[in-house]
Order: sequence, then structure tokens, then C-alpha cells
Amino acid sequence: MNIRSLTRGDGVVIVAAVVLFIASFLGTFSCDSDSCTSVPNAWDSLGLLMSVYLAGVIGAALVILTRLLPQPRKVLGLDLGQLGAALTVFAAWTALWTIFDPLGSFSDVQSVARIGAGSGLVLGLIAALVLAAASVAGPLVPALKGPLVPAPRPAQPQPYGQQQGQTGYGYPGTGRQQPPGYGYPGAGQAQQPGYGYPGAGQPAAGQQQPPAGATPPPAAQPAEFAPFWFAVPVPRPIYGEDGTPTPIAELTPGTWYLAVDQRGQDLVAQTQDGKRGVLRDTTGIQRG
Repeated sequence: MNIRSLTRGDGVVIVAAVVLFIASFLGTFSCDSDSCTSVPNAWDSLGLLMSVYLAGVIGAALVILTRLLPQPRKVLGLDLGQLGAALTVFAAWTALWTIFDPLGSFSDVQSVARIGAGSGLVLGLIAALVLAAASVAGPLVPALKGPLVPAPRPAQPQPYGQQQGQTGYGYPGTGRQQPPGYGYPGAGQAQQPGYGYPGAGQPAAGQQQPPAGATPPPAAQPAEFAPFWFAVPVPRPIYGEDGTPTPIAELTPGTWYLAVDQRGQDLVAQTQDGKRGVLRDTTGIQRG
């Protein structure tokens, strides 16, 4: 499970589910009569508890579990994330009508005429509505699709044990230049001939001038591909290296992946579990 695959929308789902669970312990009814000695909560009514409070919490758990798993899971042909979102919508729908008629078939009893919706139902309705909205709109709204936990940038190794900003022994500090003199040209100055530095068009020390009409050496070959870390701005699929059109995995924002090869405009990406695939859409990627 990768916690960095969670989005801001998933954060809203988690908070709303916690508030909904807390609301289940608050009073379900509000009573103005002195005869009301104790006010029940949702745990005193099995139907209300299962259809509103626990249905919403279970739906939120399924949504978050789907985000954490590397591959989507299905039960009886149903995707767990879609099933969880449907449960949150059902909980919000039930809470909406329960708050208008909290007593149900007992509303006509005269002795309970002054009983209304309590804080547990009101707070539960608000939490259920927010939970359902975040579950449905999370994968669709760009503001909610951003990573919940920013990915740390990978550390850049320093050559030969050099520390960042190290000075002395030939390593200039950050933003510093070598002072002129001692054979080093000043800022904006070209190297002057002498002191072991050849002039423009002159061969270096120990190098012979090529004879006239000699064939110039071949141009240097382009540098080989160097692997690098990158992150994607939005979820993007990767495909098999054999060219199959079916995606084999999905890269998610907030996670760093290793680019191990380049094929034209495409990158061969390696996931954290070692799976390799071709990323065809490389627009907007962030290099580490």
C-alpha cells in the first residue's frame, strides 16, 4: 500500500467519515418536554445506525482502500471504489429524509409531538453530504485530484564525496567564480595564451598540429540515456514494452518513479514494485 497515492479528495473523505462516526454517539432526538429523561443515539436504533452512520463509514473505507491498493479489486464483478461511493450516496440520501421525519411511524403520537431532530442527526447529515460529494467528485475535480502528501525530492549525489557548497581545494562556493590570476581568467575574459594555455586555434601542449588535408575525426556520439526520477501531474497509464494496447499499471501523482530508458518521446518507467512499462504521455512530468 502506498499512502502517497492518496489525494486531497481522499483527505476530505477521511475527515467526513470521522465526523460521521462521532455523530453516531450524539443524541438522535431533541425533546422540549421535562418528561424526556434520556435521549437515545444512533447505537440505540439498529436500522438508523446501519443505513446512515456505518454505511457511510464503510463506504469511505472502501474508497480509501481502493486508492491504497496497487491494482483495483472487484467483488462479485463490482469495483470496490464504486461500491464505496454508492454506499456514501445512500447514507446521505437516508440521512436527508430521516432528519425531516426522525420518529417515522411514531410521529403521530401526541406524547412525542415536541420531539425533533437532535444534534446527532444534524451533524450526521452534514458529514454524510460532504462524504458523498467528496467520494463522487474526488476523481473528477482537479482541485481534489492533487496529492495529499507531497512527494519528497530524491537526494542528488555529490561527485567524489563533495558536499553541497563545498569550497577550497578547487571547489568554488555557490555562485562564486575563480578570481583572476594564477593562470585563471577573470569573469568575462577569455583564456590568454601562455602559462600552459594554448591560444585560439593552437594545439594544446603535447598535441601535434594535424597535417593539411587530413580527415577530421568523427563527431562525438550523443550521450547515453541517464536514468532519472520523475513524478506525473495526473494519473497516467503505462503499457507493456511489447507494444500491447492494454495498460498494465497506472502512475499516480505524489509518487516518484524511475525512468530507465527512452524510446523516442516515450519513457520506460519502473514502479516501486519493480514493474516496467512504457509511459506514452510525458507532458508536464516533474523531474527529480
